[in-house]
Amino acid sequence: MQRTDHIKTSFERNAKAIALRPSVGQGTAKTRVTLREGLTCDVQDGAWKLVVDASQKSGGDGSAPDPGVYGRTALGSCLAIGYGMWAAKLGVAFTSLQVEVQADYDGGGMYGVTDAKPGYRQVRVIVTVESDASEDDVRQVIAEADAHSPYLDVFTRAIDVRKDLTIVSLKSQV
Repeated sequence: MQRTDHIKTSFERNAKAIALRPSVGQGTAKTRVTLREGLTCDVQDGAWKLVVDASQKSGGDGSAPDPGVYGRTALGSCLAIGYGMWAAKLGVAFTSLQVEVQADYDGGGMYGVTDAKPGYRQVRVIVTVESDASEDDVRQVIAEADAHSPYLDVFTRAIDVRKDLTIVSLKSQV
């Protein structure tokens, strides 16, 4: 079975399973981040272990990508994977595909020295596709994938974020 056939078969199998039983596609993803020495973080998500750090100019060691790299990576790779999945489903072959994510920021908001928001001011996604397929077919793949992209949704829609804070006192109890 060709790789494209495998992707299409997996896509259709998963879509059918979720359509028949929506609970199959629902769950809670859990990622644990532990701050260690300085600003370096150890990340555990299932079997995956990652490291995140701040740059040296931000007080970190620069020993690993910073959170912005992972955020832009999440968006770009989610889009690229989605484009590949929808291309396989719709029978449109890509010779190559590249997604570049550009994000404008103002550090003044993060450091609390300006009224700027601490997040990105604008995010641009530049998609380059090489294909022998018609431009209309390629545009259809991109439109379908964008409409169903989890991380494009995360980046474009306000999300209900809740925080639970637990403080463990290290002072001896009297």
